[in-house]
Amino acid sequence: MQFIAFALTYPIILALSILPMRVLYMISDFFAFLVYYVFGYRKKVVLQNLRLAFPEKTEQEITAISKKFFRHFTDIIMESIKYFSMSEKEIKKRYKYINPELVDSYGKKGKSIIITGAHQGNWEWSTSLPLSLEITVLGAYAKLANKYFEKAIKKSRKRFGIDGYKTSETVKSITRNVVHNVQAAYILLSDQSPQPHKAFYWNKFFGITVPIHSGAEMLAKKFDFVVINYVAKKVKRGYYEVEFELITDAPKDLKDFEITDKYIAITEKNIREQPAFYLWSHKRFKHSDKVPKEFQ
Repeated sequence: MQFIAFALTYPIILALSILPMRVLYMISDFFAFLVYYVFGYRKKVVLQNLRLAFPEKTEQEITAISKKFFRHFTDIIMESIKYFSMSEKEIKKRYKYINPELVDSYGKKGKSIIITGAHQGNWEWSTSLPLSLEITVLGAYAKLANKYFEKAIKKSRKRFGIDGYKTSETVKSITRNVVHNVQAAYILLSDQSPQPHKAFYWNKFFGITVPIHSGAEMLAKKFDFVVINYVAKKVKRGYYEVEFELITDAPKDLKDFEITDKYIAITEKNIREQPAFYLWSHKRFKHSDKVPKEFQ
């Protein structure tokens, strides 16, 4: 069944990927209309997230952001499909890294780096990062149920030099690389909401106390990795600029969870600058009623 599902859909994806971006955006506009006005996919979740994150905004402003979000959401799907056939020249034109020298400066010093980020702008195209950096770039990926799709997606992402490891094996993979003196930059998207029983740390995100992933900080302190944040800002439809910002190059000198707090502060600032381009379709504040006493 897995192969049949793959055989029926993958050729369609490849056929769509060779279409011009303007055609894909016409398709995106159509699906954005269906998603928002007809099916209402996660519309309540998005609106509730926005109301909680921006209590100072009017309902009219919240609605405007939500509509812009869904248009961007379907754009991301089309852009991800386009990625299967994009050339190196086109991805460099559409996804520009403004200051890659910040990352490379630490790579030249022999340091490994954790590159933190959030689901903002277009995070899928960040697998083009090896085209702009001298250091080896590795990224975590979630294992797909369909092994044929997983193989195809991994192959597509590796075209520009990135390699990956399963999210569930992040610590094991990084530890193995350290033991074997493999220097690398690790992309870790850290804005997902962990399960309360798995969270070591809770703090405010948009003024609401939630569980926060602290894995990037844990790895940075354990292995003395530099921590640099990246954000993909949308310049216009189909075009992004990526900025890097140093969080710390001396992780062991900082207090516990200070790195995590810096990351959250940077992420919130970036979201406020372009609120419609953050992934609001997940329940970002769903565990706010389960805050442990020590974090209240």
